[in-house]
Amino acid sequence: MKPALVVFDLDGTLVDTAPDLVASLNHTIAALDLAPVTYDDLTHLVGHGAQAMIERACRLRGHTLNREELPPLLERFIDFYTQTMPGDSTPYEGVVAAMDKMKAEGFKLAVCTNKLESLAVTLIERLSLTGYFDAITGGDTFAVRKPEAAHLAGTVERAGGDLSRTVMVGDSINDILVARNAGVPSIAVPFGYSDVPVDTLGPDRLISHFRELTPALVENLLSPSQQRKSLA
Repeated sequence: MKPALVVFDLDGTLVDTAPDLVASLNHTIAALDLAPVTYDDLTHLVGHGAQAMIERACRLRGHTLNREELPPLLERFIDFYTQTMPGDSTPYEGVVAAMDKMKAEGFKLAVCTNKLESLAVTLIERLSLTGYFDAITGGDTFAVRKPEAAHLAGTVERAGGDLSRTVMVGDSINDILVARNAGVPSIAVPFGYSDVPVDTLGPDRLISHFRELTPALVENLLSPSQQRKSLA
C-alpha cells in the first residue's frame, strides 16, 4: 500500500499571503492611476490568481479593462510580487509542525494551487519549505486547474501518490470541489480566504488549527469505512 499523500492548497491554507498579494495588486493598478483597494474588497478573489484580482480591482474602481491592457498589468504584478516575496507572507501557525509529524510517519506532501507555478515554487523556496513537498503544481501546470479533478490527479501522479490514499487540505470552494471531483476526502481550514463560511461547503472535516492535522486524522479519513460514508 502506498503512503498517504496530503495535498495542500497554498494561499489561505499553507501560507497567509493576503498582505503581499494586495500590495502587489495595488502596485499594479497604480499604473492606471487607480486608488488602492483593500483585502476586504477582494476576500473571495485572493487565491484565485492575479488576473482575477486585477480585473476585480479595476471594476471596483470604475475602470473597464481592454484586451491590450491586461498582459502588461499581469507582467507588472508578477514582477513586483516576485521581487518582494515572501514579504509579510508566513506559514500558518502549526502547519510546519504538522508537516514534520506527517513526514516522520512516511507521508508524502504536495501543493496544488491555482497560483502560477513559478510564483508558487519561488514563494515556497523563499520560505524554506521546498524540502517538504514531493510535488508543487500551479494553475498553469496542466491544461486545467482547480476545481477540475485532473489538476489534483496530476499533482498526485507527480508526487508518486495514489488518489485512493490522498487527502486534500484547503480553505475555499475550489479546494472542496476539486477533492469531491477527484473522489478524495477534504479537510477545510476556516482562517483562509473563502467568502462564505467554509464549513457550509461540505468538507469531510473542518479543523480550526493545524495542531488538529495529525497522521491519525488523515488515516481515519482514508479508512474504507470513512470513504464509503463520504460517498454515501
